[in-house]
Amino acid sequence: MRAAWYDRQGEPAEVLQVGDLPEAPVGPGEVRVALTRSGISPGDVKKRQAWLGSTMAYPRVVPHSDGAGTVVAVGEGVDRSRVGERVWVFGAQSYRAFGTAAESTVVPADRAVALPDGVTDEIGACLGIPGITAHRAVFADGPVAGQVVVVQGVLGSVGSLAAALARRAGATVIGTVVRSADVPRVEPGAVDTVVALDADPAAAIRAVAPDGVDRVVEVAFSANVELDAQVLRNGGVVAAYASPDGTPTFPFWPMLFDNLLIRLLGSDDFPEEARRQAVSDLTSAAAEGALSIPLAEVLPLEQIARAHELVEGGRAHGRVLLALS
Repeated sequence: MRAAWYDRQGEPAEVLQVGDLPEAPVGPGEVRVALTRSGISPGDVKKRQAWLGSTMAYPRVVPHSDGAGTVVAVGEGVDRSRVGERVWVFGAQSYRAFGTAAESTVVPADRAVALPDGVTDEIGACLGIPGITAHRAVFADGPVAGQVVVVQGVLGSVGSLAAALARRAGATVIGTVVRSADVPRVEPGAVDTVVALDADPAAAIRAVAPDGVDRVVEVAFSANVELDAQVLRNGGVVAAYASPDGTPTFPFWPMLFDNLLIRLLGSDDFPEEARRQAVSDLTSAAAEGALSIPLAEVLPLEQIARAHELVEGGRAHGRVLLALS
């Protein structure tokens, strides 16, 4: 079986290898998926980078948690009717060594989710880490119908899905981009209002929500928290899943007097019930055609180092995938 792996952390071209590996055995409650696409998320890149001093969790890692393909074998306790089922895969390399950068992977059966007819493998491979993170950011503090939600970084993989899920649930969505020149890159209908962070964003957001917004989905907590504090209503929520500065400061007293909630989101350890709901809602939204996910590159497995460089450098305008068969 063709696969990519690394035995040490470092630069992608130096540590990522492509070759033949034996297929992992299928244990009780597991399925083997023959993969067509492997999705790459920033978290996959960070594990390979030794980000924040992280070490190798396993002697050898086949990277990437997300993917799509077809179930080809099942373990004890799994209905054999699942063989031949098209699925999207999440969490393949979450607390596990063998991810989706391979022609097949083995995962617990509930991490291989039936992919509805008409939904492409490319969409399926983009749903895992970004989609579940987006869902938790939007819904961790209850329904959003009738509320105003700001999605910071709406062009990103998590941000675009958060905007789609919030609008589908009945929220008014304000999406932000870094520069005014990026505004045309937001697809028509993706959000209700686009705001550029280089053009008085607080005034633009308050023009839409004069009483303040209910929630902010935050991709850059340390960079945007001052703005978040200015636009949130009393009792509002900032749900942050990333921060440029790992030790951010924030306006404590203004946020305290507004009774704001700071919710931090670590995708590997969401509550199981929340994860199940996210999986269900993402699958339904994909079936409805409610998720528009721009693709930047679909590269062959042999170009995994190039794929990591695109994600790591933030140069890709859209998702980067590997094609496996």
